[in-house]
Amino acid sequence: MSNAGRLAGRIALVTGASRGIGAAVAKRYAKEGAQVILTAKTQAALEEVDDEIQAAGGKATILPMDLTDFDKIDLTGAAIFERFGRLDILVGNAGFIGDLTPIAHLEPRIWDMVIGTNLTANYRLLRSMDPLLKISEAGRAIFLSSGTTKGARAYWSAYAVSKMALEHMVQIYAEENAKTNIKANLIDPGATRTRMREIAYPGEDPMTLKTPEDTTETFVELAEVSCKKQGEVIRLGK
Repeated sequence: MSNAGRLAGRIALVTGASRGIGAAVAKRYAKEGAQVILTAKTQAALEEVDDEIQAAGGKATILPMDLTDFDKIDLTGAAIFERFGRLDILVGNAGFIGDLTPIAHLEPRIWDMVIGTNLTANYRLLRSMDPLLKISEAGRAIFLSSGTTKGARAYWSAYAVSKMALEHMVQIYAEENAKTNIKANLIDPGATRTRMREIAYPGEDPMTLKTPEDTTETFVELAEVSCKKQGEVIRLGK
């Protein structure tokens, strides 16, 4: 991997980096020259992604973490500062779909897990990483949205609520940073060949969908120093 890539010398934290879009983005960022911090719950899966990055000549560090352990997110910000002195790119990719069921039937335990993973964890990430992004010459915060935010959709319950709230939260953060070096945006990847998509649409032929790798160009564009977008939701569609 070249040191002359589009993200050369940049430090990126990617959550949910053990598979799917998170893994694809982490590998693409490393290919573009970034030092990537890989975060997910499963260490063995993170190690596989790390091995691929290292074998291709890239730089990565694994950080196994359950994002609903909110206090650990605060400690992670301090650890990144101690090791790297800043953070250039934050990708909040990790998500939990929960149960697709009428809201009145959803178990409170599942509601809390979905909101905790998709919304509260990303708030805690912003809170912890904001000082590090401000140290960067061009801090970039990128979060995963969903097509469920385009209008009320029956049975998507907590997942849709969490993503609508996430969009609003990131756009508020973008407004608050309009005069800083930080750019904050969201990506709705659309129908993509992921495990979450398979859970939501079990009868769908995955080979008709784009791959996680197909989404990575947009993640690179939003992570570049030259990016001017702020508070936008980029929808990739089919």
